Amino acid sequence: MPQTSRKEGQQFTSADESKIADSQKLIDVIAEGLIEKKAEDITVLDVHDLTTLTDCFVVCHATTDVQIKAIANSVVMKTKEELGEGPWQQEGRDTRRWVILDYVNVVVHIFRKDLREHYALERIWNDAKVSKIKDTKS
Repeated sequence: MPQTSRKEGQQFTSADESKIADSQKLIDVIAEGLIEKKAEDITVLDVHDLTTLTDCFVVCHATTDVQIKAIANSVVMKTKEELGEGPWQQEGRDTRRWVILDYVNVVVHIFRKDLREHYALERIWNDAKVSKIKDTKS
């Protein structure tokens, strides 16, 4: 299973109070969905000490619009199947250039490669704790 540097026991809360999964488990399931569809350069930015917007950003990119759609669909399907959670908000799934899946405590950014370089979230949040997620199966 993919590994990140999240602390054990941090909680992801759902609009449905009966459904609670810790943030690390959520990131692990998101990573599975990203890896399954060959997302590239998967990076977790731990921003919980820097902002109240979220605890973590999961950032990745793909080379085609079709792959971006497949990655987003995979993440939504995996989180729904394994945790019973869907994104609270989602943006960009129609244009497929930069898709945002907001799971409240974890926000997933799926970019087209050139847009990831242009918007440079990793540089904007350069004080964040950074970890990389690698596909351990390949």
